[in-house]
Amino acid sequence: MRIPEPIFQRMLEHARREWPLECCGILAGEDDMVKRSFEMTNSEQSAVRYSMAPQDQLRAYDEMDREGIEMIAIYHSHPHTIAFPSETDVNLTVLPELVSIIVSLKEKEDPVVKAFRIGKEAIYLQEIEVMP
Repeated sequence: MRIPEPIFQRMLEHARREWPLECCGILAGEDDMVKRSFEMTNSEQSAVRYSMAPQDQLRAYDEMDREGIEMIAIYHSHPHTIAFPSETDVNLTVLPELVSIIVSLKEKEDPVVKAFRIGKEAIYLQEIEVMP
């Protein structure tokens, strides 16, 4: 997955801004190249769970349709734990073809970002390339 630096930084800023709660969002583009990010409201307002507000999702889907891009990843933060899918993350995965990106703020000043494909049988680490 390739993410332009400005989009990567916005994702980190979103996670920091929502701390100590989880943030969530959508990354859209073509193939494995991210072209847009969409910040979602975490309607759970929780430090351990997230749920994307439906009105935010509809707005994002409309914009993706207009721009001819598609959802390729979902991101969320782990404000207090490592960048690895929790049992909840695994159980709530409904689109295993999407990349799941986790921003860990366990060390708030030194965030860790990792990407995964969460399958029925296993969790697969995905490479992230931050583009200039």
